[in-house]
Amino acid sequence: MKKLLFLIFFTGIAKSSFCWGFYAHKTINHYAVFLLPPQLLRFYKPNIDFITEHAVDPDKRRYAVAGEGPKHYIDLDHYGIYPYSALPHKWKEAVDRFGKDTLEQYGVVSWHIQIMLARLTNAFKEKNYASILKNSAEIGHYIADAHVPLHASENYDGQFTNQKGIHGFWESRIPELLADKNFDFFIGKAEYIKDPGAFIWERVLESANAVDSVLKFEKQLSAQFRGDQKAAFEGRNNKIIQQYSSAYTIAYNNILNGMVERRMRQSIFAVASFWFTAWVNAGQPDLSSIAHQSFSENDLKEFEKLNEEWKKANAVKGRAHE
Repeated sequence: MKKLLFLIFFTGIAKSSFCWGFYAHKTINHYAVFLLPPQLLRFYKPNIDFITEHAVDPDKRRYAVAGEGPKHYIDLDHYGIYPYSALPHKWKEAVDRFGKDTLEQYGVVSWHIQIMLARLTNAFKEKNYASILKNSAEIGHYIADAHVPLHASENYDGQFTNQKGIHGFWESRIPELLADKNFDFFIGKAEYIKDPGAFIWERVLESANAVDSVLKFEKQLSAQFRGDQKAAFEGRNNKIIQQYSSAYTIAYNNILNGMVERRMRQSIFAVASFWFTAWVNAGQPDLSSIAHQSFSENDLKEFEKLNEEWKKANAVKGRAHE
């Protein structure tokens, strides 16, 4: 019976975990603000709550907008072996070689981040309060996703290696359990990125190169734990839920030698640096006059609509798992 419950538990995890957890995305955007120079900090700091809370909007949108999903990942191993030289890094060249449909099927995060950078740059040029904040929050999400190893693999949730649930284990359970007390998010300062395309491709390739370790180490660790030792009932948000046990999570983090913390730190630096780069490319506009503006009624309705659609989709998904 324990084995049956364990299999049901991890099957449930596999269906719901396909991105950094909400906690990690919010944490990354939050700490990125403090890497900014004073001219930008005076704009971002008063709006840090929005930047933090809306870091998860792209994930909420996945339930409501067709075509959103591929913007969060790129299955590089579909294109051969590391360093995947068959896949051009320029969008037009990649389309010419593989076709747009194939690229979208296997993910476009590395290209979508560059689109988001252009949108944020234009928002800065226009000194558009709402557009700056929305695009800042959302580019942070996609950049963070590009730093997740399993976002660079067709075996994104261990479904081909009998490791279903590993996606959420790596990117949600570990930071939620350990980040507050054990991870160091005080880094240096944001830097101007001369070649954003090359920068993000380097990070995506790093993610792809780490996939084998993510899978292999969990497989090794799993052999050392009984099924009922891997799962546990623990408190979360004033509720008792079943999840990966603290002992198993800590052991996995240790065998990974701090990989999750490193990728979160790199995400924080990258997010802040992309914000800074967009601002510099826009001519370093003075944003002091708009730092304390408010969102329009239409903006607020847009946020409310997204939240309602996400809640409805979650409710349907919850009923499907009953």
